Amino acid sequence: MTLLNKIAFTADLAEKFQGRKASVSKEVSDSVEKIIDNIRQKGDTALFAYAKEFDGADLNASNLTVTPAEFDEGLAQVDADYIRILERTKAQIEEYHAHQLESSWMMPKSDGTILGAIVRPLERVALYVPGGTAAYPSTVMMNAVPAKLAGVPELVIITPVKSDGKVNPVILAAAKVAGVDTIYKVGGAQGVAAVAYGTPSIKKVDKIVGPGNIFVATAKKLCYGTVDIDMIAGPSEVLVIADEAANPKYVAADLMAQAEHDKLASAILVTTSDALVDKVNAELDRQVQYLERREIIESAIPNYGGAIVVSNLTEAFDVSNDLAPEHLEILTENPLEKLPLVKNAGSIFLGEYTPEPLGDYMSGTNHVLPTGGTAKFYSALGVYDFVKHSAYSYYPKAVLETFKDDVQKFAKSEGLTGHANSIAVRFDEEEK
Repeated sequence: MTLLNKIAFTADLAEKFQGRKASVSKEVSDSVEKIIDNIRQKGDTALFAYAKEFDGADLNASNLTVTPAEFDEGLAQVDADYIRILERTKAQIEEYHAHQLESSWMMPKSDGTILGAIVRPLERVALYVPGGTAAYPSTVMMNAVPAKLAGVPELVIITPVKSDGKVNPVILAAAKVAGVDTIYKVGGAQGVAAVAYGTPSIKKVDKIVGPGNIFVATAKKLCYGTVDIDMIAGPSEVLVIADEAANPKYVAADLMAQAEHDKLASAILVTTSDALVDKVNAELDRQVQYLERREIIESAIPNYGGAIVVSNLTEAFDVSNDLAPEHLEILTENPLEKLPLVKNAGSIFLGEYTPEPLGDYMSGTNHVLPTGGTAKFYSALGVYDFVKHSAYSYYPKAVLETFKDDVQKFAKSEGLTGHANSIAVRFDEEEK
């Protein structure tokens, strides 16, 4: 079976690549809207009813949060070596993200004017963590560590539980290592609404981050404006730029690493070598036999992947910049020298020994990334997502006087005579 078909780069391909988000039906949108309205109106009553209906969990105000005893019980089930891995992951993420820290600044001028900006952390942030059989401790680390570095004083996790009322032990371990002590046992659209609007048992937050299913994503989108959100992420994607010297075994493995996420995932090879495409296909056929998510891979790559053969590497980077992939691997000779050619990519992986999964877990860079071409205007999640900037200015009267006529004329040109008057009265020149 040939998984990686040769395809031409066209506008239709770009549209297909960038339009893979699962469509939100009117039924889903209406359902989520109803859930949000019920949470706003009925608070905990609606929240606990939805937890019972959707997750089979019997929740109330007394068992809504994970207790210290539950933390201890869960941590006892996680082996020490896994805790070591989480600690190492935290250290890597901290080391990288520490370079994103910003400082408040002040610019005093010789005429007495002072301009500046105050950088402050958001007060309260909620991290959504999927529950059930899926457990993503890496998501906890990637979201919580930058938030903690930014200085967010209140960071909470919302995650759904089943009838046993227990949170997955590896999630508890990741939360403890990352420094998150408050975990609410609710998820879904109802959990998003609860932290967005607040209930008697859950305090409203300023921002919601973290992945979820279509109901969670829709709820985040509908609550945006009441709270901030990180992004609405679509299916995962990787684009590999490779020359004739690239190792086909590595290329195939890296394409499948992303394709196994979802049948909508995209895995594209852009190369200067026809021969490499054939070798990669042979490796795909061989390696996929051993992978548990083979069925997903064999659907994703033929439908949303392919091999684009180009004349030279400059053309390869033009294709990549147009598609603006979430993950970009550069498997060429001297990959670091090619970095200036990259304009649009969520995260860039240079060389044979920097595979994308390293970034998913432990390289230190963040794995919360823009998808579907949005890397043209969005960035990876970082410390800067958990702070806000307030500008300030101070002008002495003598300096304002040098501006007063220009400001008034500007204001009047927009028909805002009240603005003009605010300047004029300070110089006994009230507007008539």
